[in-house]
Amino acid sequence: MSIRVLLVDDQALVRAGFAMVLSAQDDMVVVGEAGTGAEALSVLASTAADVVVMDIRMPVMDGVEATRRICAGPGGGPRVLVLTTFDTDADAFAALQAGASGFLLKNAPPEDLLAAIRVVAGGESVVAPRITRALLDRFAGQLTLSGRADDRLAALTDREREVLELVAGGLSNTEIAARLHVAEGTVKVHFGRILAKLELRDRVQAVVFAYEIGLVRPAS
Repeated sequence: MSIRVLLVDDQALVRAGFAMVLSAQDDMVVVGEAGTGAEALSVLASTAADVVVMDIRMPVMDGVEATRRICAGPGGGPRVLVLTTFDTDADAFAALQAGASGFLLKNAPPEDLLAAIRVVAGGESVVAPRITRALLDRFAGQLTLSGRADDRLAALTDREREVLELVAGGLSNTEIAARLHVAEGTVKVHFGRILAKLELRDRVQAVVFAYEIGLVRPAS
């Protein structure tokens, strides 16, 4: 089954270029295009998509607000891959907090865009945990840190909470397995349960969640 992609960018030539690249793939189909975040929401109201490739800076409604509304939809909506100019700027941070499954630099080569779409469509994130943590450390002042245990957090076992803290610390599954002296497959099982219990979509959102509730504190 082909990955259904919606392209959102205020520049028609950029959308045309992306569409040309995606249309050449056997496993992808462009189901729509939009020039603003508002147009993207309108398209999604009548068109099913698996991944939205979303530009950040657009008129009428920017990519961050559109991402927030898409991810707040029924079932979490399609996954959003945000395009940004810099990988550690405030817009990238805001997009992750809004629910994006990752971001990609706008000048990335076509093969990177294709790979990112496939990864996001498969339910994974395309931002390394360490980059996510670097963003959160840098822009932590924009987070509302509750400092309290979220009700969902209480549903985690001690081991699951430990795994979540290590994920939020930027460790990979392999590194977590070595730290806890368990098999990597065991870590994956724990993390899958964490996502289900916390109603989160992917690794990036797990890191953001850990910061928002104060489970992990920004580096000083």
